[in-house]
Amino acid sequence: MAENDAVLFANEAFYHAFGNGDFEAMEAVWASETPVVCIHPGWEALTERDRIMESWRMILGSDDTPAIACCEPQATIRGEVALVVCYEAVGQNVLVATNGFVREAGAWKMAHHQAGPTNYCPAPADGTQVDRIH
Repeated sequence: MAENDAVLFANEAFYHAFGNGDFEAMEAVWASETPVVCIHPGWEALTERDRIMESWRMILGSDDTPAIACCEPQATIRGEVALVVCYEAVGQNVLVATNGFVREAGAWKMAHHQAGPTNYCPAPADGTQVDRIH
């Protein structure tokens, strides 16, 4: 598999875990040997893996977790580090996200996730339209 495809696959695994509410899959996506950072929209920066995993346990375990779709992911790779910039269609909103990956034991693992609001509204890959609340 080409490196760019491998990074995009790791990024998709993150959104698959999120969309399916699968905590075990989410935990497997995140780096365990590298410092990690997660900034959920409106939250403080979480810089400890245990706190990040607890945040995901809470988010994924909630009955109010909205559907999510990743749109227009673009990967950039520099050695053992990769960044993916993409858009997240979350419920009725669109966020722009930066997902950072590092290579651990030959696999791309997430070391950074940050998402925040944007005015841009991409069309999801499946062709459905995202309705934004302005």
